[in-house]
Amino acid sequence: MDNLYSDSEAAKCKSNLDLRVYTSNLLGSNDELVLHGGGNTSVKGDIDGIDVLHVKGSGWNLADIKAEGFAPVRLDALLEMAKEESLSDSEMVARQKEAMMNSSAPNPSVEAILHALIPYKFVDHTHADAIVTISNTINGDEHIVKLFPNFLIVDYVMPGFELAHKIYELTKNMNWDEIEGIILHNHGIFTFDDDAKKSYTKMIDAVTKAEQFLDENATVEIVHKYVHSDCDIGRVVNTMGAYKGHEVHIAINQTPLAAFYASQPNLREFASRGVLTPEHIIRTKRVPLIMEDTDLIGGIERYIKAYTEYFNKYATDEVMLNPAPNYMIIKNLAVVSFGKSREEAKIIYDIVEHTMLAVLRADKLGGYKSISEKDSFAMEYWELEQAKLKK
Repeated sequence: MDNLYSDSEAAKCKSNLDLRVYTSNLLGSNDELVLHGGGNTSVKGDIDGIDVLHVKGSGWNLADIKAEGFAPVRLDALLEMAKEESLSDSEMVARQKEAMMNSSAPNPSVEAILHALIPYKFVDHTHADAIVTISNTINGDEHIVKLFPNFLIVDYVMPGFELAHKIYELTKNMNWDEIEGIILHNHGIFTFDDDAKKSYTKMIDAVTKAEQFLDENATVEIVHKYVHSDCDIGRVVNTMGAYKGHEVHIAINQTPLAAFYASQPNLREFASRGVLTPEHIIRTKRVPLIMEDTDLIGGIERYIKAYTEYFNKYATDEVMLNPAPNYMIIKNLAVVSFGKSREEAKIIYDIVEHTMLAVLRADKLGGYKSISEKDSFAMEYWELEQAKLKK
């Protein structure tokens, strides 16, 4: 992975916040690091003598975030929250808002507490494809430990307060100088430093190491010949619109990768093993609709029945989202994403595009394995992620 940091461009930055914007944009410009609102960054400083964490505001994209996209939050308030044994989402959000130095700033990232805990000025967090591809495997623990012996490696924990408190417990007696970063299984990677360039470079170097490992151990030869299909895309749009209850826009992926993915044996089981990184689920749902015949209505009805069973299995007081699929795979042919707008359909297209290659490569390492169905439900119906989707 190329290191895009430019000393001459960085020299134009007049403050640490300007540097934070600059390196955040560098991270966001690479879709192999973050996609559509993913990842978050922060910088610590002071305002009128008060220690403050400027952290990415919820709903902003790293690719084009500006200084106003960072929420200034009192550092002491965030550190106190990390010590709590339990903290509801609503209480966490309320306390973070109370601790903001500017009430008109965006809501702080759900990872604000974790950023506060890391005792370095600059903190970078991405959902790098190469890292999550390796960790989302049956042997992921073994591979990650060997590749990153000097990183703190954490098993999957629900993002937000639960993750922050877990890190607090793991690190309260730890010498931070002994680790180079943090890897969260099935989620992503953190790097940090008191220097913006070094923190960014640590991210690029770690992801490059993971990419090299995949190149050496998980190459995928994409071979696919065109197969005729009787699928009527116009009928798909109209039919899906009826089940969604709104106009449907689509994005059709017929690249060699999509066609190869759609031609895998045992396609239903192969393509229904969960998301690459947890926050993707609010866009894609946990699994797609798999079409192996031309019975579109029957396929949608079966999908809705299975989704309803999934919801009823884990729901407490949640209200079920629309149970129709957000994308489908047509055997031997294509992947079709559905959205309320062309932009939403393209977002799902992009997420699935990255997921497909990751799944194929992870299988070369012993088998792809996402978070559990129960954890998937918790993310899909997490009120903080739903709020992000509404934005």
